[in-house]
Amino acid sequence: MSGYGDLPEGWQVWTEDADGGDILVYRPDVFDSHEYPSPCLPTIQVAQRPPTQQKRRAGSNPDGWWVSLTLEPEVRVRDADARFDSRTAAVAGAVDLAERFAAGDVDYRGAYQIPREDYLDELDDRTGREA
Repeated sequence: MSGYGDLPEGWQVWTEDADGGDILVYRPDVFDSHEYPSPCLPTIQVAQRPPTQQKRRAGSNPDGWWVSLTLEPEVRVRDADARFDSRTAAVAGAVDLAERFAAGDVDYRGAYQIPREDYLDELDDRTGREA
């Protein structure tokens, strides 16, 4: 069922549900709650609701699919949010976002008001991004 093909190094499909959405995670072997707090697992979500809407409302008629990137539950990289007309297009958008993230082309530092410097430094090292 997976439409994710070859994800860039470090990314993996955590859950996949064609009706409810998918979750991709980055380096769960590194960001595993031992050295970093457990919420510090970069996550891409593919869902039939905007990232600002917590749950799908009963009887709602979703208008497309959304892709979002979070570094922690309350830290969303808003510049990465995107809307797509179909699940297939959203999956392709999620793969593109994962590729840009892995290449260091996503400004995740800008999502923080109070940064976790050790965590962000580790992400910089893993993605080759310069702070």
